[in-house]
Amino acid sequence: MPWHDGKLTSEIAAPPQACFDELTSYEELTRWQGALKRCEVLERDTEGRGSVVDYEISTPIRNISYRLRHTYEEPHLIRGEMVEGDAKEFLGEWTFEPAGEGTQATFALSIDPGFWVPGGVKKMLHESVMKRTMDDLRKRVEGSTAGGPLAHSRVFNAR
Repeated sequence: MPWHDGKLTSEIAAPPQACFDELTSYEELTRWQGALKRCEVLERDTEGRGSVVDYEISTPIRNISYRLRHTYEEPHLIRGEMVEGDAKEFLGEWTFEPAGEGTQATFALSIDPGFWVPGGVKKMLHESVMKRTMDDLRKRVEGSTAGGPLAHSRVFNAR
């Protein structure tokens, strides 16, 4: 049973394909995702997208490394399931649905590090890591869009 199940939803002033394209351009992720220190594609699918990807992220406690197997439903879904890494379990999912002239982006994360973690660290993961990842995506795809970002995020099921 994961110790953290969280979901963050935000409106982004860009189409779903733009969000999908940025998050699957693995070679570029470390340039704009603040917590991401390393990202390397090990295998590609028949479409040329990363199917097995190594990551290293920086957290206030320590750096965490993991390998994910990605599956896609372009441009609406990116799913990453842990193959191996520093956590016991890890499942992340991005969904992108058209919303007006933009996208409703949802980032869901289920993680079990395999050891006890204080409540404050769980809260930090959700509020800092998940929110920062969503904010980084919004800034990247919205760029210098007139009127600025649609800075509206809703958090669900944070424990």
